Amino acid sequence: MREYERTHPWITFSAKEVNAFSPKLWMLIGEARALCQQIAKAPLSPGLAANLKQAALVRGAQATVAIEGNSLTIENVSGLLDGTFKAPPSREYQEREVRNVLEALQEIDDILSDATKPDITADLICDFNRRLLEGTSHTYEVKPGIIRMHSVGVGLYQGAPAEDCDYLLKRLATWLESDDFRSDNIHIQFALTLISAICAHLYIAWIHPFGDGNGRTARLLEYLILAKSGLMPFFSAHLLANHFNLTRDRYYRELEMSSRACRISSFIEYATEGFVDGMGEQITQVLAQHHLLAWNSFVEETMNAFPNSPARERQRLLVMALPATRAVPSSKIPNLSPELATMYATKGARTLSRDLNRLQGAGLIVYERNGWRARGELMQRFLPQSARSDGSNH
Repeated sequence: MREYERTHPWITFSAKEVNAFSPKLWMLIGEARALCQQIAKAPLSPGLAANLKQAALVRGAQATVAIEGNSLTIENVSGLLDGTFKAPPSREYQEREVRNVLEALQEIDDILSDATKPDITADLICDFNRRLLEGTSHTYEVKPGIIRMHSVGVGLYQGAPAEDCDYLLKRLATWLESDDFRSDNIHIQFALTLISAICAHLYIAWIHPFGDGNGRTARLLEYLILAKSGLMPFFSAHLLANHFNLTRDRYYRELEMSSRACRISSFIEYATEGFVDGMGEQITQVLAQHHLLAWNSFVEETMNAFPNSPARERQRLLVMALPATRAVPSSKIPNLSPELATMYATKGARTLSRDLNRLQGAGLIVYERNGWRARGELMQRFLPQSARSDGSNH
């Protein structure tokens, strides 16, 4: 009998509990798959796709280090990525932590973009830890990428016995690549992929195989599992890390409760709920783009019925500049864009009034609350009530 079996009986490497998941958890997993499919099938403009990827990378990296005490903000991390931010000397160690995470995440993306899907091994996990700790400050006992030979703990929680860590890490890697998380059914495979990523995180936290950087290593491993599955966009694979950071007080409670109860289901439910929430936010951005494209098309179609003239172009720019969620006084409309300012600079108030009346007559704008707004709600007339939103600009 190994020592960990006595001290850490919750480390079982068993997925049998999946069969006893609550209806709520299965519904959350089903919702997660539906949202992933919705994004995967949605045409994205190159700009939006790049923005989603950039935002996910920045948030994922910031969340990965923030939960362990790094105080660099999302704006700081974004600045590190585009070269506009440099940490002061007193915080250079925090910058190095973030750069290590960014480089590791980008390397995973590069590998997966080449259609290479690395197997999970103990050596791979050790290499993750080495890269994350490289050049950072830590105690003399900590050896980056080397399984610890001393006791460690987080708060009251004590990691598995050092004598068993090498065995446990190898067994974890074997388990994550086992048939426990494989299915020929694509629907079931999605569920098993999400569950395996969360279990990978949970087991790294339970075992605590390294002297430092276990949380960062766990989040890198969960990202790899989700991203290499091919069942979700890369930018969605960062969502768990962001959720754990946003709810770090509950995160630590759920970790503690899962070990005390010797159960994985409560932690998986907590993680999946956050994943679904994050997917919902990404869907909102995608739908906002589609709403804008539909509005642009509707405006162009309507305006094509007007005689071709400089006035039509001016009116088209006017309606495209007006927001749908707030009314703008007539006097401020020329200031909505540089193009409008130029066009109305040589025109009188009557020209603006005629343009507004013409657009109102075409049903594209409406006057309310001492100002004008675009009728963006026209794009939602055929949506079910639950899908309607007034959160976009048009």
